[in-house]
Amino acid sequence: MTTIGTSSLDVYPLCLGTNSFGWTADMDAARGVLDEYVGNGGNFIDTADVYGRHKEGNVGGESETMIGAWMVGRNREELVVATKVGFMNPAGELSATRVRDALTGSLRNLGTDYVDLYYAHRFDEETPIAESVAAFAREQQTGRIREVGLSNMTPEQIRQWIEAADEQGVPRPVAIQPPYNLVRRVPYESTWQPVVEEFALGVMTYWSLAGGLLTGKYRAGHAIEGDRAATVGRHANERAFEVVEAVRDIAADHNVDPAAVAIAWLLENPTVTAPVASARNAQQVGPLMEGVTIQLTGEDMTTLNRLSDGLGGEEAE
Repeated sequence: MTTIGTSSLDVYPLCLGTNSFGWTADMDAARGVLDEYVGNGGNFIDTADVYGRHKEGNVGGESETMIGAWMVGRNREELVVATKVGFMNPAGELSATRVRDALTGSLRNLGTDYVDLYYAHRFDEETPIAESVAAFAREQQTGRIREVGLSNMTPEQIRQWIEAADEQGVPRPVAIQPPYNLVRRVPYESTWQPVVEEFALGVMTYWSLAGGLLTGKYRAGHAIEGDRAATVGRHANERAFEVVEAVRDIAADHNVDPAAVAIAWLLENPTVTAPVASARNAQQVGPLMEGVTIQLTGEDMTTLNRLSDGLGGEEAE
C-alpha cells in the first residue's frame, strides 16, 4: 500500500478506473472486474458522476450505481472510493449549490455516506474559485468527503486552488489526476511534476495505457477500431508505435502482458502514486495488477525512456 500525498489514505498502487461501467461493461462484467481487483489486494476505486453517460440513453451516474450495488454487504472501511464533480454541464459545475447537490447524488448512487477522495473534475471558469474551495471544505467538515483532489487542471489553476485554500484556512487538495503515460510524457514531466513535488501531491494518472494503445492490441499500419478508437487514435503516431513495439518485447522478456510494462514504467516515477487503469472484464484485471509487482531492469528503463523522450503535447486536457 501507499499513501496519497499528505493524506492518511492508504491505497493499492494501481487505481481501478470504472469509466467502462455502464458503457462497455454491464453489471455482471462490473462485478467480475471489482471482485477480481479486490480479491487480489486492490482497494482503490475511481469513478465520476459523469461515467456511463457515453452510452446512448444513459444520463451519468451509472458507474457509481454499479459500484454501489457491488459494495452492498462489504466492509466500506476497507475500500478507498474516489468520485468527481464538474463535467456534467458546461458552466457552474463547481458552484456551492452544484457541489452540494452532486455529492448528494453520488453518495446515493454509491450507497455510502462518505467519499474518500472527491475530485473537482475540471476547472470552472464561471464560478469564483474561492466559492468552489469553500464548498469542498464544507463537505469535508461535514464528513461527507475525506480529502479533495483536482483533475484536468493546469498547474496554474492548481496553484490558484491551493492559494485560495490557504487564504481560507481550509485543507489543501492532496491529489491531482493528470494524463500521463509512456507515449504522453509531456506536459506532465515539464509542467505538472514540479507542482506535484512542491506541494507533495499524490498523483493518479489517467490515460495510463494511452486509451489502450499500450496494451499492445494495436499495430502500426492497421486501422484502429472499436469503442475507444478516438482515444487510442489521439495517442497513435510513428514514434508511439516504436514505443509499443519495445513494450511488447519487454513484456515477452518478463512473461507478462504489455499493459503491465506500461503500468510498471509509470510506477518507476516516484511522483506517481497509483496509475488509473480500466478493465471491461475480469480477465483484463490481472495483467494490470502485474504492473505493480514486476521489476523492470535498468536496460528496460533506458530503452523505454529513450524511445519515449519528449512524446506528448503541451495542452492540458
